[in-house]
Amino acid sequence: MSDSSTSVELADSLRGLVTRLSPGDRLPSSRELVQQYRVSPVTVARAIAVLAAEGAVVTRPGSGTYVALRARRDRQAADTAWQTVALTDRAVDTRLVADPPAPAPPGTITLDGGYVHRSLQPTRALSAALARAARRPDAWDRAPANGLSTLRTVFAEQAGGAVTADDVLITAGGQSALSIAFRAIAAPGSPVLVESPGYPGALAAARAAGLRPVPVPLDADGLRPDLLADAFAMTGARVLYCQPAFQNPTGAVLAPGRRGQILDVARASGAFVVEDDFARHLGHGGPVPGPLVADDRDGTVVHVTSLTKSTAPSLRIGALIARGPVMERMRAVRLVDDFFVSRPLQEAALELLSSPAYPRHLRSLAAALRDRSGALAAAVTREIPDATLAGLPGGGLHLWVRLPAGADDTAVAGAARQHGVTVSAGSRYFAAEPPAAHLRLGFAATADLAELDEGVRRLAAALREVRPAGR
Repeated sequence: MSDSSTSVELADSLRGLVTRLSPGDRLPSSRELVQQYRVSPVTVARAIAVLAAEGAVVTRPGSGTYVALRARRDRQAADTAWQTVALTDRAVDTRLVADPPAPAPPGTITLDGGYVHRSLQPTRALSAALARAARRPDAWDRAPANGLSTLRTVFAEQAGGAVTADDVLITAGGQSALSIAFRAIAAPGSPVLVESPGYPGALAAARAAGLRPVPVPLDADGLRPDLLADAFAMTGARVLYCQPAFQNPTGAVLAPGRRGQILDVARASGAFVVEDDFARHLGHGGPVPGPLVADDRDGTVVHVTSLTKSTAPSLRIGALIARGPVMERMRAVRLVDDFFVSRPLQEAALELLSSPAYPRHLRSLAAALRDRSGALAAAVTREIPDATLAGLPGGGLHLWVRLPAGADDTAVAGAARQHGVTVSAGSRYFAAEPPAAHLRLGFAATADLAELDEGVRRLAAALREVRPAGR
């Protein structure tokens, strides 16, 4: 090795030497290495330091350098069993929100997706918005902890009522907003009332915050106020989580006569209503009910909204809307979490919302979702005639299907995957025992209507496989 050789090259040579030695063996002395590799003492010292930092060798002043005891265990799994004791019982269950452990095989049709297909995303408008945002001179500056004031103003205007920009906190999507709200409002161990069936991501976020979800049934008109009052009285809960518009998974819309009742029951119980308005921009062309927060005068409602569902999965921009001390608490939680949401992403969202392309996209999306919803419902009726549809929703991304008697939703979902179509087992949407077997079928994540038809045919074949004729 020449005098110009670097310490990096020497370190590579010494790694080879270490692999040929046994743990505890002594390496040649620095003087021997200088002579053998024809390098300077400084180069030797640097190379030894690199190997020591990697844990391959240990140096003992006055004695020499030795192969570390763990040198031959580099590729073996570490013993992390001690962490089970240290972490106690605060496990976070992601099974309700995470993808299956193994990716679906190529050619699998997605009927369990929670986002719109790439062909339905405003990708060109998003790219243009991001490019414009990146050209701003302050694009990479630190963003305000509450979010850009102009973007907060847009969310306030969308909410309506007396909501102002000061009532808005920008978040990294709707799921982040839910996590912030649950941790800010309720103490670990507290009950939180949830719709049954309801959004699995909310159940997961509540449990991760240490809360105990308590189910409250809904019907075709949404959450039942009479049962809600009973649930508040029996549990002492101070939080209700609900989706009044195009509820996931049923598609139900809270009836006009129940909107005020829900708020009145919550106020009488001294409780907050966490309103998840995820489908604000997912209407199918008909009327979309206004958010509960627009009618709230007393700070009862904590409103959650997001741009992600109507645009693209990676536009992680959402908002929390609230009044009073609860907003200060949520601001504190999000500040501790991550300081602020990426400024370029906020700027891009603002560019998109301010462009003529966005309302055009929403009109196009509404028509596409309406067509897909109808096509999926027709396919289910044709291919699985003994299944029961909850109804054709006026918005959202899913159909809620009750399976024929005797069917097991988990078994059907597993068999469907084997037949090349993914669906969501209905049991994931219940905080307690489900009253019947259901599937949630999505119509927005497939490439086209033909895929929807084929997906239902595959699902019907899977159902026949796990539920033989005559049952």
